[in-house]
Amino acid sequence: MFGLGLPEILIILVIALVLFGAGRLPEVGRGLGQAIKNFKKSVSEPEEINVTPKVGGEKKEEEKK
Repeated sequence: MFGLGLPEILIILVIALVLFGAGRLPEVGRGLGQAIKNFKKSVSEPEEINVTPKVGGEKKEEEKK
């Protein structure tokens, strides 16, 4: 996994603990997990088709009245 061993991961966790504090780490982890989940969802879903009418179409309907 990217050449990271146990000592490197422990150092990263200690730095994160110092930077964010013990109380804020769950919030950071939750936000990171939601970001990853949303990214995976957006990649796996097919693109949506835009079915809203164009602005020019509204003018034509008003002229017909």
